[in-house]
Amino acid sequence: MEQPTRSPRRQRKDADPGHRRLKDPLYAQFARIGHALSAPKRVELLDLLAQRECNVSELADAIATPLKNTSAHLRVLLAAGLVEARRSGLQVIYRLADASVHDLVRHVQEVAHARYAEVERVSRTYIESRDELEPITLRDLDRRLREGNVTVIDVRPPEEFAAGHIPGAISMPLERLARRPELPKDQEVIAYCRGRYCVYAVEAVELLRKRGYRARRFEGGLPGWRAEGRRVATEQPRS
Repeated sequence: MEQPTRSPRRQRKDADPGHRRLKDPLYAQFARIGHALSAPKRVELLDLLAQRECNVSELADAIATPLKNTSAHLRVLLAAGLVEARRSGLQVIYRLADASVHDLVRHVQEVAHARYAEVERVSRTYIESRDELEPITLRDLDRRLREGNVTVIDVRPPEEFAAGHIPGAISMPLERLARRPELPKDQEVIAYCRGRYCVYAVEAVELLRKRGYRARRFEGGLPGWRAEGRRVATEQPRS
């Protein structure tokens, strides 16, 4: 069957230099975001900065990348408007530009999980296959916190806990959990960490179940909690 052709009027409209003067620079700016996200380490940096603001040295250690390379990645993110920087003495401290930046990262992760079999395979191998029970949902966690019949532990580093955590959570990094701290055994323990692809909570749940606790993980982590508009507490962890 012969395909319909576009009308001459439509062709002229699309080729109108006035339209191109709008679209070309506009889409060039959109593409800056794509370029900023084109390196795996830069995506990881944004994921880390969703937990708290950090200096370059802390970020370099966290992503296992030389300081010079980490600084270069941060300059790209800064130029794209995805992060902001401030000086504190001799250090430069980086933070996300705003909450919408991590929303963008989360959406990219969700699309990748849905579209790329490798993402699902890695997630299943390193996270889902190690967890016997379904993660608790945000709605269930919210309800059970209100009812007071659950113990919630934050297994991220103490600095991240201090910067923001789920109200009522106990700071319990893995190294502290390994020293057998006392947790109530008459309540289910819910562990959370940095988000869907963080393994801290998986390891915490494995350890707790070996010790006879009823334990599950909250898959969304602090970013998932915050993204739904829930209140975030900020105080130093109890020793």
